[in-house]
Amino acid sequence: MSASQTPPATAVPGDDVPTLLVKIFGKDRPGITAGLFDTLAAYSVDVVDIEQVVTRGRIVLCALVTTPTGSASNGATEGDLRATVHSWADSLHLQAEIISGTGDNRPRGIGRSHVTVLGHPLTAESTSAIAAAITATGGNIDRIFRLAKYPVTAVEFAVSGTPTDTLRTALATEAAVLGVDIAVSASGLQRRAQRLVVMDVDSTLIQDEVIELFAAHAGCEQEVAEVTARAMRGELDFEQSLHARVELLAGLDASVVEQVRKEVRLTPGARTLVRTLKRLGYQVGVVSGGFTQVTDALQDELGLDFASANTLEIVDGKLTGKVTGDIVDRAGKARLLRSFAQQAGVPLAQTVAIGDGANDLDMLNTAGLGVAFNAKPVVREAAHTAVNVPFLDTVLYLLGITREEVEAADTMAD
Repeated sequence: MSASQTPPATAVPGDDVPTLLVKIFGKDRPGITAGLFDTLAAYSVDVVDIEQVVTRGRIVLCALVTTPTGSASNGATEGDLRATVHSWADSLHLQAEIISGTGDNRPRGIGRSHVTVLGHPLTAESTSAIAAAITATGGNIDRIFRLAKYPVTAVEFAVSGTPTDTLRTALATEAAVLGVDIAVSASGLQRRAQRLVVMDVDSTLIQDEVIELFAAHAGCEQEVAEVTARAMRGELDFEQSLHARVELLAGLDASVVEQVRKEVRLTPGARTLVRTLKRLGYQVGVVSGGFTQVTDALQDELGLDFASANTLEIVDGKLTGKVTGDIVDRAGKARLLRSFAQQAGVPLAQTVAIGDGANDLDMLNTAGLGVAFNAKPVVREAAHTAVNVPFLDTVLYLLGITREEVEAADTMAD
């Protein structure tokens, strides 16, 4: 066939073409799928669609095929196909159901979204409420599958027929009432595109507030913790609170820096999150209202692509109680997100930001997806979605990555 010729179109049944939905149920075992289609092959039918699910060793296999016309050389009819399929299923102690109809599946409605639900645990009550809320928006649940069974139960609903923003607003209310985490993202190629993930550090990538670790060595931990808490709740201007806290560290020996680095505790799942993202080709960065004396070490340890934070001034081996350079505050974090995205060649729509405090809000709202991680109420209410379990790698599920894929990647790397 020459390059100018058009290949014959694949036969796609119209709305009036007779089709059969063949459904097989029973105990799973190797060879069922091959056996069904070997049985159907004798009737020269075309396969229109296939769906198969195995749950706890039980298979549900659905095949949508064209109906035999009886015009083939063997004169096979729909009745012959039905009898043969039932006989084959009986021989394997399976159940078969065959439903006549016309055409292909009903087209999915305009407006397609992925709804990711994280439960610890995920109850029947919350699942019912979520499904009802989706239906109330005019959406249809096209498919549900499990992303992970631990450390949380994560499932994803493929929904069509309602705008993503409408769905997100409706389910945000349900999430708060039910005590589950729900993320809603638009379907499409952009979900599979390369992304940039930028995280806050203190109480996000790590479990600690770095300035409080320094304060413990200076004997002023309580005073610093009080100011930090007020700043994170949005009650104080971040820059003013930073200077006030750092002043309390004046005179501290610079050797404390190495001690603080050793005291830093990564959040559970942090290594898994970064490692998996990097293996997928994502770029990962951190922005922090803390200090480069710690974030530089984290960048080296985790292989981060970007890192930016404030810098404690050290003179003659002592902390001066001052910071140098531009302050990384609420506006600064959003600015750095844009800068990292530009350097990475990733549009802002493809960025993910993760944070817990009020000074993360501009960054969360600038990103394509802003995730509030175990955040203060004001942050949870403003972010696109919230994760309220203590495992940072659960963010992977919001991106459609399954626990099995994470474990498979680890096995291949080993």
